[in-house]
Amino acid sequence: MTLDGVMQAPARPDEDTRGGFAYGGWGVPYQDSVIGSKMGELMASSKGSLLFGRRTYVDLHSVWNRRTDNPYTPVLTRTHKYVASTTLKEPLVWENSTLLNGDAADAVAKLKQHEDLGILGSGELIHSLVRRDLIDEYVLLITPIVLGTGRRLFPEGHKVRLRLLESLVSTKGVIFARYEAE
Repeated sequence: MTLDGVMQAPARPDEDTRGGFAYGGWGVPYQDSVIGSKMGELMASSKGSLLFGRRTYVDLHSVWNRRTDNPYTPVLTRTHKYVASTTLKEPLVWENSTLLNGDAADAVAKLKQHEDLGILGSGELIHSLVRRDLIDEYVLLITPIVLGTGRRLFPEGHKVRLRLLESLVSTKGVIFARYEAE
């Protein structure tokens, strides 16, 4: 996310243009081996399932399913994925994927009783979970850029207290920060 909390379209200009967002791809110039290694380490050590909103699920599948020369695709493919969507229908296109039924926050609350879940992107879904205090930990890549516009990570009007668990700074000034929700 940016310093002003924007999480919309960090990877590509066409990734998410909702609301006329014209700054897609803002995160690409800040990628480096420090963050790449840390994210690879996190993905490799993760034992839980992934949770996605529809837009992120469809986008990630379309991009990563075609890439084979990286450490992320095999992990994304073999990891179980839960998808919150009112428009997708089963069977889902990406192997190891399950569509959540009913209210996403209710479904996640039930899943959390017996599974560890990680979320990539999925801003609308995150907003619904933040409002219900269903997120225990945040892993943030805070990029040194201010966009002044775009969809933000935290919903307006909701206070979230965090305790820093781990941090590191990349060669390009990106702060990797892992926080526990209090």
